[in-house]
Amino acid sequence: MMKPATLPKYRRVAVIDIGKTNAKLVVVDAETGKEIAVRKTANSVLAGPPYPHFDIEALWQFILETLADFARVPGFDALSITTHGASAALLDENGDLALPVLDYEHLYPQDIQSAYETLRPAFAETYSPKLAGGLNVGAQLHYLQTAFPNAFTRVATILTYPQYWAYRLTGIAANEGTSLGCHTDLWQPFTASYSSLVDRLGVRKQLAPVRSAFDALGDIQPELAERLGLPKAVPVYCGIHDSNASLLPHLLGFGSPCSVISTGTWVISFGVGAKPDHLDPNRDNLVNVDAYGSPVPTARFMGGREWDMLTRDLPKAAPGKMANALNSVLDKHIMLLPSVVEKTGPYPDRKAEWILEPTDPAERRVVASLYEALMTVTCLELIGADSPLIVEGPFASNDLYLEALHSLTGRPVFASEATTGTAIGAALLTGLQLKVPMHPVTGTIEKLKTYAAIWRERANGGRTSV
Repeated sequence: MMKPATLPKYRRVAVIDIGKTNAKLVVVDAETGKEIAVRKTANSVLAGPPYPHFDIEALWQFILETLADFARVPGFDALSITTHGASAALLDENGDLALPVLDYEHLYPQDIQSAYETLRPAFAETYSPKLAGGLNVGAQLHYLQTAFPNAFTRVATILTYPQYWAYRLTGIAANEGTSLGCHTDLWQPFTASYSSLVDRLGVRKQLAPVRSAFDALGDIQPELAERLGLPKAVPVYCGIHDSNASLLPHLLGFGSPCSVISTGTWVISFGVGAKPDHLDPNRDNLVNVDAYGSPVPTARFMGGREWDMLTRDLPKAAPGKMANALNSVLDKHIMLLPSVVEKTGPYPDRKAEWILEPTDPAERRVVASLYEALMTVTCLELIGADSPLIVEGPFASNDLYLEALHSLTGRPVFASEATTGTAIGAALLTGLQLKVPMHPVTGTIEKLKTYAAIWRERANGGRTSV
């Protein structure tokens, strides 16, 4: 998919940004790229019935109320959308949800899992690894077909998640490659076409037309526009998977090759320009699809979730105390082995193991930072990612993490100063010309390579390779 040759210009772009943990709306200034208005809410999961699912109507009310406020101040003249992956919306013939939008962390009965395993395509076709629960959208569709056959017969349209929200705003149904290409089992990234699973599940007719992330699908529907108090027609852009939204500014800024580390609930390493020759589907390696439809080797782990689990109750520590804690951790080889969140990442079959678990909060924070860096470096090596490294999201403000990456890779590392790369990336779909502010990482950590070698050998069960 090619970026359109001519694009309209806007002064302010509203962005709907729905992450797994939180949802927010922002208004991005077209000249500066700054978020001049921000509002957040929790992305709640309802326990059921019939299964754990997202509170879609709560999100919709939040979106409408916030857009109405933003229409007054500061105003916006285009709208774009980005959401987490691993979700799909199934609509009936009236355009309503035929089934609730399933929480991808829900685990299915073993007999359903086993039956799906006989259907899913080989990794060489989709470059989509087998993942837990509904992290493969194909597994979601199979589960819903199997467990709720009567409700599934009412499904008339299947939408990828960002495009569901575009549909609610415009009434136009679409799917898009970045969401289809993020480990769904439904897409072939090197041919930009649906996989054999689509026909095995019998859902080809229900899948909405595939559109470019850069497409303006249509204006906000007149009745909604009136409700929001919009003074003029506002176009809605097709939207993009959130990790690919984070990647897009750096595709424009650095080109190929580069490595982009998008941090949030997931830490996702994109190897732009890397070859998919040695990807390991058993270690959460896959091929994503970028906003232009190009395949991008990728590795990931649930680093943000792990960071929260490790540090949520820890007090902040002064820089001097952190420096002393770092020396202590490196000298004593205090470390945490993977995986804090099991069944994902480069060590899916390992359970987290402390080597000399620290009692000092500063030491624990240091160990957590080094653990995140070592997991990231492992991911980069698995996909053959090349320099430079660009870190965006919450970990871009963790100096110890950044310096550890710089020390262990020996490559240029840049930290994004944007508060959220996802919103900027989504705004870029409308044709804005923005540069993400960032700074180079210059610090290094002595003795870290020895520490890393010990960590790696133990993580690999005595093997020194990744």
